Amino acid sequence: MKPLVILTGPTAVGKTELSISLAKAIGGEIISADSMQVYKYMNIGTAKIRQEEMEGVPHHLIDILEPDVAFNVAMFKELAKKAADEIYERGHIPIVVGGTGFYIQALLYDIDFSEEDSDQHIRSELEQLAAQKGSEYLHDLLREVDPESADQIHHHNVKRVIRALEYYRMHGEKISIHNERERQKQSPYQFLYFVLTHDRQVLYERIERRIDKMIQEGLVEEVDNLLKMGYNRNLVSMQGLGYKEIVPYLMGECTLDEAVYVLKRDTRHFAKRQLTWFRRERDVRWLDKTQFASEKEILDEIQNTIKTEWSL
Repeated sequence: MKPLVILTGPTAVGKTELSISLAKAIGGEIISADSMQVYKYMNIGTAKIRQEEMEGVPHHLIDILEPDVAFNVAMFKELAKKAADEIYERGHIPIVVGGTGFYIQALLYDIDFSEEDSDQHIRSELEQLAAQKGSEYLHDLLREVDPESADQIHHHNVKRVIRALEYYRMHGEKISIHNERERQKQSPYQFLYFVLTHDRQVLYERIERRIDKMIQEGLVEEVDNLLKMGYNRNLVSMQGLGYKEIVPYLMGECTLDEAVYVLKRDTRHFAKRQLTWFRRERDVRWLDKTQFASEKEILDEIQNTIKTEWSL
């Protein structure tokens, strides 16, 4: 089986800098497992790595789509597999970096997202319901039949809510049960799955500082430019953290202070959900930053694990 390194963790924990050091140390190339960094023009709100910060390390699945494309997990899996194959051909090791746990799981266990397993009639009905009654109404319907999925899927993620309801109506089975079966599959990769974490309060402070910096760097202007380019608030991309909170301010529906408050609150909640997800995953190796004196110690720990596990 081919080697694969995963470096993940909650938002703002410090994955980017560590991933660069790791890639340089082991001859790796980075595959972004971030549902938002695929989009062009969305740089500040996604905390997208800058070219100069890459230090010559190749990055994949960043800045590849227009914001009006509805990126999803099935697209990610196919693009990530293709990128990994190309990295292997160059004799390098793919390092999957990002905080979207569902995307990582899909690649790691080669989860099947066959489009044949869908019903356009049901899907259209649910899409109309969402348009008429809103995303929260649809999310409540999901909670009635599959509370486990409702806990994992945010009500803003209408596409995934619809998919879960569609699956239930088609099969009379919760999609959470289906996903659990998929998780029991054996991975086609020889993988090491590292989750970077931190003290909860420290993590929340890092989130708040990052958002303050985003505002200073021009997040409001970035969202305003996207709207002026014709990318409306209902697009999948514009439902991302940092965008859906700023749009109401630009539309005159709230003050900037209120928008920033909601963004900080929602980002803290998102980090909490991410940690919950990673705790459910198998074969995860936790790297608690409070247990290390420096970033170099964390890097050494990862390298030692790689050498031991892969006999390098």
